Amino acid sequence: MNPRPCPDCNPAGKLDDSLTRRAFIKQSAGSAAALSAGALIPGLAEAAKPKGTQPPSDSSSETLVKTLYDSLNDGQRDAVCFPFDHPRRLEVDNNWHITKTAVSDFARDQQEMIREIFMGLHSPEYADKVYRQVVHDSGRKGFESSSIALFGEPGEEKFEFVLTGRHCTRRCDGDSVKGAAFGGPIFYGHAAESFNEGPKHKGNVYWFQAKRANEVFQMFDGKQREMALLDYGRRERGTDTVKLTGKKSGLDGIPVSELTSDQKDLTRKVMHDLLAPFRESDRTESMKYVEANGFDNLHLAFYQMQDIGDDGVWDVWQIEGPSMVWYFRGKPHVHAWAHIRESAFESGDPFNA
Repeated sequence: MNPRPCPDCNPAGKLDDSLTRRAFIKQSAGSAAALSAGALIPGLAEAAKPKGTQPPSDSSSETLVKTLYDSLNDGQRDAVCFPFDHPRRLEVDNNWHITKTAVSDFARDQQEMIREIFMGLHSPEYADKVYRQVVHDSGRKGFESSSIALFGEPGEEKFEFVLTGRHCTRRCDGDSVKGAAFGGPIFYGHAAESFNEGPKHKGNVYWFQAKRANEVFQMFDGKQREMALLDYGRRERGTDTVKLTGKKSGLDGIPVSELTSDQKDLTRKVMHDLLAPFRESDRTESMKYVEANGFDNLHLAFYQMQDIGDDGVWDVWQIEGPSMVWYFRGKPHVHAWAHIRESAFESGDPFNA
């Protein structure tokens, strides 16, 4: 049976390479207002300044979440603020809006804070690329069509900021969600030049990850390929897509324990490539949990019936372990689901099977 297609992903226009983070800040009429508002909203003037090539600190997004929260009026809080244990915080999907309030509904200085929070969740090397991907895939309204929600109260014990839209679910939690990398499952994707991408995925920001994973497959001998190559990948079913099993065996594909040392080394590098777009603290936490659950317990699977162009470069593949899943679905364009935890069976965890 063919997996469900992507009915909720709409084709978007061409990627505007000139629309970078720094270009937006320079061109935005709101920048001057943001700078002048610094006396009213502490920390905003500094946050709104162009950062050049200086990487943001790993805590800058959390700091800005608190500044954003403090700037909200009563109507805004009613629209986007919820208790920390609200069930909506636990959701993830490939194209959704966590609230009906878009980024464009906020004041210009608040919009800039939201943008900077998002940028700070990514590595300096990839932040601009990822931002342009969101602008491109969001269509005519761009990044401003994304929606946000805030759970709990920043500065208190627990809080989480969530930004969602087409091909985007990102979280900022200040480690409020114990034992969960990224604060919970995330999603990223890209439909670069068309909804139905070609076998080379020209212009796709994330295709480099699949190319690296396919390098591992090319190292496999015949027996290993037989273990790793299956028919179809998992269905995309929102939060259910990233449920964890806690299993060390019986997962799709070949266990890393069956690989040679050089194959394991390349697999570990692939994990680092998957994490490369994100900020250092999230990368470090993710690998800590992966290693703690046993790197040899990971499984690699490639799905031959979803091969664009029948070229033997597998567009759909995944890495799964006892408490993680990273599912890369590259047909008809890239969707990637990521969920990494310290344990699959923490009390009250809705993400285990």
